[in-house]
Amino acid sequence: MYQQMIFVNLAVNDVDSTKKFFTELGYTINPQFTTDDCACVVISDTIVAMMLGKKRYQDFTDKQIADSRSTSEALLCLSAESREKVDELVDKAVAAGATAGRTQDYGMMYGRSFDDLDGHTWEIMWMDPTAVEG
Repeated sequence: MYQQMIFVNLAVNDVDSTKKFFTELGYTINPQFTTDDCACVVISDTIVAMMLGKKRYQDFTDKQIADSRSTSEALLCLSAESREKVDELVDKAVAAGATAGRTQDYGMMYGRSFDDLDGHTWEIMWMDPTAVEG
C-alpha cells in the first residue's frame, strides 16, 4: 500500500549546525539527499525535513524568506507516544541549543514546543489514545 510522505522544507542559516542539532535529537541525516547547502533530516518513514541553506531555499520560491525568529511561518507538530516522550524530546532540543516554548496540558492532550536554532517552532504533542477512539 502506498504511504504518502511529507517533505517539510525550511530555510536555515547554517546547514552543518542544523545537522548536528537534529542528530542530537536522535534523528538521522540521509546522505543521499544531503549536500553542503541542504540537510535531509529523516524524522520517520513518512516525514522528512529538508533543511535548506537560505540561498538554496531561494531557488524554490520567488517570495521573500520569512525571518523565523520574529515571524511565525508555520507550526510544525510531531506526535509522541507518551507524555514522557514529549518531555524527553523537548528537553533534548533545549540541551542542544533550542529555546523552550509553551507547555499545554489539557489532561487528555499534552504538548510542549521549542524553537530550533533558526527559530522554527516545533510542537511535540501526545494525545490519550482512548480520547481519540471515543
